[in-house]
Amino acid sequence: MIKKVGITVRYSIFGYLIGEGFRNIFKNKKSTMASFIIMCATMFVLGIFFIIGENVNYMVQTIEDQQGIAVFLKDDATEQQVEELGNAIRDMDYVNSVTFRSKEDALAQVKSMFKERQSLLSRYEGDANPFPLSYVVTLTDLTKVDEVQNNISQYEIVDTIEVSSKTIDTLIKVADGIKMVSGVIIVILILISIFIIMNTIKLTVHARRKEISIMKYVGATNGFIRWPFMVEGMIIGIASALFSLLILGGIYNYVAEKIAIAFVSIQLPVQLLTFSDIFNWLLVVYLIIGIGIGAIGSAISMKKYLEV
Repeated sequence: MIKKVGITVRYSIFGYLIGEGFRNIFKNKKSTMASFIIMCATMFVLGIFFIIGENVNYMVQTIEDQQGIAVFLKDDATEQQVEELGNAIRDMDYVNSVTFRSKEDALAQVKSMFKERQSLLSRYEGDANPFPLSYVVTLTDLTKVDEVQNNISQYEIVDTIEVSSKTIDTLIKVADGIKMVSGVIIVILILISIFIIMNTIKLTVHARRKEISIMKYVGATNGFIRWPFMVEGMIIGIASALFSLLILGGIYNYVAEKIAIAFVSIQLPVQLLTFSDIFNWLLVVYLIIGIGIGAIGSAISMKKYLEV
C-alpha cells in the first residue's frame, strides 16, 4: 500500500512539473513566440550547414572513389604476370577496386575524348597501338596513396605509376576545410541559441521571482522549482527543431532537384544526398540540440533566483 502511494505521489509530482512547463509557455506567449521564431531561424541555419557538410563529404567520397592510380605495365609482361599483379594489388590494404585496361580500352578512351575527330587516331589501331597495358586502382582512403604506390612499384613488370596528387591533395584539403568551418559555425549557433533561451526564461523567472522565493521558504527543493522552467525550454527547443526540419526538408528537396539538373547539364559525375538519407541523422541532431539547449539555458537562467 505504501509503495503504491509512493508511486502515485511521484506520478503526481511528475505530472505537475510537466503541466507547469506547458502552462509557462501559454502564460508568456510573447516571449515564447519570440524565442520560438529565433530558435527556428537559428536551427534552420544550423541545419543548412549540417546538410552542406554532409553533402560535401559525400561528394568528396564519390570523387575519391573515382580517383585512380594508373599503373602502366612493361611491354614484355606476360599474361600470367599481369594477372598475378592484379591479384596482388587487390589484396593490398586501402585498395577499393582494381580495373584492368587493355591497349584497346586505352585507345577507345582516348578516342572518346576526340568525339567527332576520332578518325585522326585510326592509324594507331591494331599492332600500331602505342598504349601500354595498365591497371586503374581506386582507394578507400586517399591519404594512403603514397603507401599503396610504393607497394605497387616494387613489382618488376610495373613501368610507371601516375597519381593525380594535386587533385587528391585538393580534395583532402576541401573536405577538412568544410568540416572545420561547419563545426565552428554550428558551435557558434548553439551558443547563440543557449543565450536566447536563457534570456527568454529569465523574463519568465523574473516575473515569478516572488513566487519562487515563497516556494523556497516553505521548503521546495531547487529541482522542484527548476524543472517546470527546464520543461518549458525543452518544449520550445523540440517544437523549433520539428518545425525547422519540416521547412528545411521542403526547401532542400526543391534546391537539390535544381542542382541535380545543373550537374547533369555540365556532365558532372556526382550527386547530392536525398533528404531521406539525411533525415534520421538530422532529426537526432535537432532533438539533442533542441532539448539540450532548452534544458541548459533554463538551468543557467534559474541559478540566480534559486540562491535565496
